[in-house]
Amino acid sequence: MSNLFGALNIAASGMTAERLRMDVTSDNLANADSTTGANGQPYQRQEVVLQARGQNFADVLGNAQAGVQVAGVVNDPTPGRQVYDPSSPDANAQGYVTMPNVNTVTEMTDLITESRSYEADTQAMTTAKQLYLKTLDLLR
Repeated sequence: MSNLFGALNIAASGMTAERLRMDVTSDNLANADSTTGANGQPYQRQEVVLQARGQNFADVLGNAQAGVQVAGVVNDPTPGRQVYDPSSPDANAQGYVTMPNVNTVTEMTDLITESRSYEADTQAMTTAKQLYLKTLDLLR
């Protein structure tokens, strides 16, 4: 028998994952122009890798630990763009500066998607809570 509060656990796991995705996207936006990081290289865009809890559909139906979890945060391997700016201290011999591989339009689109997913998880949690309360009212 599945856990009575499985829906709340699933929604909470989604909220946790989306919150981390929003944090990582915010870091990407904040570093969109960082040409020199702690390692001396331009900032590398980061992405959150998510994975489902449970191995198959039957596991998900019977498992209170269903939902989503963060598998890790990885660097996007896309190379940074080259911008001609010979006055920059980060310019190479030809006058080009390697910029981070962050596209602000993509990041803003991701942020909107992540925010809406978080909102959907919040609504799912609220709906589950209301259903549990209605069930308790019926049992009285």
